[in-house]
Amino acid sequence: MATLTNSTLPSLGTPLLSRIGNTPLIRLERVAAHLPGIQILGKAEWANPGGSVKDRAASAIVADAQQRGLLAPGKHLLDATSGNTGIAYAMLGAAMGFPVTLCVPSNVSPERKRILQAYGANVEWTDPADGSDGAIRKARALAAEESEKYFYANQYGNDANWRAHYLSTANEIWKQTDGQITHFVAGLGTSGTFVGTTRRLKELNPAIQCISMQPDSPFNGLEGLKHMATAIVPPIYDSALADRNVEMETEAAYIMAKRLGRTEGLLVGVSAAAAVATCLRIAEEEAAKGKEAVIVTILADAADKYLSERFWSE
Repeated sequence: MATLTNSTLPSLGTPLLSRIGNTPLIRLERVAAHLPGIQILGKAEWANPGGSVKDRAASAIVADAQQRGLLAPGKHLLDATSGNTGIAYAMLGAAMGFPVTLCVPSNVSPERKRILQAYGANVEWTDPADGSDGAIRKARALAAEESEKYFYANQYGNDANWRAHYLSTANEIWKQTDGQITHFVAGLGTSGTFVGTTRRLKELNPAIQCISMQPDSPFNGLEGLKHMATAIVPPIYDSALADRNVEMETEAAYIMAKRLGRTEGLLVGVSAAAAVATCLRIAEEEAAKGKEAVIVTILADAADKYLSERFWSE
């Protein structure tokens, strides 16, 4: 047997970054089986090394900060997160050798808490009643108090967030659908996925309908998504980009998550299920008009971070 040496083994850091993106596009066969001429496709973002779509934005933010000397040796990366971006930061910090401090609502799923701990991230838990906005306010306070210690990544206001999707996600979707995409659907959290992907898709074909989705109330179970009317609106969000905005009910997302598991063999996260439920509504509207459609959405993550939720067994 050949002996593997340091020169033949991959190192962490850049090779890890190279594994982010180019995720599969999955056809949801049964969800739209009753709608002739309609395809619903989901981008399987759990295939990223950190398990979610947020690997794209986090890696772009880190690369940009390092290139500009903002994340210098010894500095902590600081940000507010509801979980997935924090996991991506923590993974990158562990692999690339920089400390990570995160402000996170304390009611995120137990699985997310364990993952952050496993990666060794420093976590400041915030009041769950304040949601992601409370985490944002805490991160801003820490950045102001100890500016020399922290690089405040500010995913909600960092243009590297949406640019990651402009440069990667949109182009992958265009290529994977051979340019046949007619509708794009994505949830609004930081809004980076929707903003960046939409900007590029509209350049490639202005006729593509881009639909944003958000929870139907400020009190919801769609972890990671924002009810824009009552939240701190991310500076990178551009409401003028959406051809339409759909408000989604938590219960409908729960039903779809179970449906996808039991009929498609796909265990997806709650926001991904909400996105598919939105796609189905759009699909039924198009079918009622006698139209064909290729509807693409982002399956932000898998269900492994949500299996402690009670709805799975209800």
